[in-house]
Amino acid sequence: MDIMIDLETLGTKYDAVVLSIGAVKFDPYSNAEPSQAFYMKLNVDEQVALGREIHPDTVAWWSQQKPEVREEALSDDNRESLEAFTKGLNKFLVGCNDIWAHGPAFDIVIIEDLYRQLGKPIPWQFWQIRDSRTLFNLTIDPRKSMNMGDAHNALADCIYQAKGVQQVFKQLSIKPKFERK
Repeated sequence: MDIMIDLETLGTKYDAVVLSIGAVKFDPYSNAEPSQAFYMKLNVDEQVALGREIHPDTVAWWSQQKPEVREEALSDDNRESLEAFTKGLNKFLVGCNDIWAHGPAFDIVIIEDLYRQLGKPIPWQFWQIRDSRTLFNLTIDPRKSMNMGDAHNALADCIYQAKGVQQVFKQLSIKPKFERK
């Protein structure tokens, strides 16, 4: 199985505070629904204490989002410690083939920087990283045909992105080069 990861943050740089992370397992070579969801809201105060940044332009952008989206992203409800985050994500990643993100220069770089700050090993190898943004630019973005009502929810976004990867693989007749485990 591959994994799609998506973050919601309070900035657009590598050191941004992470509000939430969503991840799903999926098979890019099939139409099977993404499964085994991982979703966690991270403790903001812990990240600020580490020196992670909150960017005013991103806070202003959040203020323009739908109230229910803004509330889910910004409320203090159900926030988890950074220790719980790293343990949970590490466990979720066990046995995965590739790690997808919609532009790894955002999600992946932010997660890797946070792990470094915490003195934790990065939970993947550099060669496992895949980019759905580039893949979607090879065709008409498949998400345009989806009802993406929950945009800017980390879990919902990664589900749409995983389904989009499946659609592009099917459209371009991409097959595995070898038998996948």
